[in-house]
Amino acid sequence: MSLLDTFDPYSEEIVKVALQRSFQPVDNFPETVIMTFQDKAFHALKKICQTEIVAALREGRDIPVYGLCWQGRRLGILHTLMGGAGTVCLLESTLARGAKKVLLYGSCGVLDKDLAAGHFILPTAAYRDEGTSYHYLPASDYVDIPTHRKLAEIFHELDLPVVLGKVWTTDGFYRETRNNMEKRRADGCIAVDMECASVMAAAQFRGAEVYQFLYAEDSLCGDVWDPRTMGAVPASAHERYLRVALETAARL
Repeated sequence: MSLLDTFDPYSEEIVKVALQRSFQPVDNFPETVIMTFQDKAFHALKKICQTEIVAALREGRDIPVYGLCWQGRRLGILHTLMGGAGTVCLLESTLARGAKKVLLYGSCGVLDKDLAAGHFILPTAAYRDEGTSYHYLPASDYVDIPTHRKLAEIFHELDLPVVLGKVWTTDGFYRETRNNMEKRRADGCIAVDMECASVMAAAQFRGAEVYQFLYAEDSLCGDVWDPRTMGAVPASAHERYLRVALETAARL
């Protein structure tokens, strides 16, 4: 048996979120939730709106879900983990508590040097170079992302410049080799991330609406790796990305 044979549509999972000792149902849990692994977004959040802790998700540690009101919509936001496996665990916990729509956002590396740092990217499909997605969907090279169409409409309404394209999702951050990068670029991928394929596969399996936007940071396509803004994004930019996420989530 290999990873490609992992998907099992015939029997239920043994461990369910609701069976966990730490699981607590939450009344009026936000139906639309933002997930991001950018901790500086939460520094910005404290500056721009009032929040309250509405739940705590237990995934190795307590991860608070903050409730807030934006443009008349009740939203939730939480600090997710880096990588597909951890993010999907938190997605499962969020859906089990009542979320219907989830917006994931964060940074990515680019495979096209013309994509400037900070540029917004909407994934249309994600190459499955990770493990989690194979537990949620039959084996294939890509998972399609139909929710990108609605997200693109919202970005257009907000007059935000954005590029659409395929992304390469890998859980081997320090094994993003040049040969593999060139293969993915030749296949049409414009960016690389660590969560998209996993999250979108889980969303489709669970019948949930999950959306994702990325913003460009480092570049992998030059003669040498160029970190560009990676690790040096100013607080003002983190606040801008957060505001984009809040405005977008309020329109979902």
